[in-house]
Amino acid sequence: MKKIVWLLLAFAAAGTAAGGGLPVMAERTHTATFAAGCFWGVEKIFSGVPGVTSTAVGYAGGKTVSPSYSEVCAGNTGHAEAIEITYDQDKVTYADLLRVFYSHHDPTTPDRQGPDVGSQYRSAIFYHTDEQRALAEKSRELLNASGALRRPVVTQIAPAGAFYRAEDYHQKYLEKNPQGYCSIQTQPGKVLKALENL
Repeated sequence: MKKIVWLLLAFAAAGTAAGGGLPVMAERTHTATFAAGCFWGVEKIFSGVPGVTSTAVGYAGGKTVSPSYSEVCAGNTGHAEAIEITYDQDKVTYADLLRVFYSHHDPTTPDRQGPDVGSQYRSAIFYHTDEQRALAEKSRELLNASGALRRPVVTQIAPAGAFYRAEDYHQKYLEKNPQGYCSIQTQPGKVLKALENL
């Protein structure tokens, strides 16, 4: 019993020394949510980024609760096909993820990516923190000021609300179906150049 009391006191003392409360382990993993067209291809790109620990495809930015794929495709839910990423900030930064995001789709076409047309294919960044919001806004400003793209960036920047995980057959779709197709539009190197000081 004395040992337990001693451990609790030691824990409390450590917390007080650190600013009050019990000590908390520093969070290393964070969440990022992006929409950049067909989510199959977006997931394939981000799942290969070192420091990304997990990915899930789903629906974000709309009003319908727990929508189905067919409902989202009908265009009445307000949702975009999106990807939710968990990443280790010690290995990859949010700025790095923004560079990947902008260099693998066309952020200048409203509600469209290549042959995929509709609001569910819009370019969007759903931020989880004020820091993410600030970096997202700065990235859009840097790109627009750089002239790296022929048209203005129309990427939506909005707070991350509910993320509804898509049906199981959509998860890691291109990994399970190597012959599957999803439009990915790689941008020129000047896009990365414009974002190097992000």
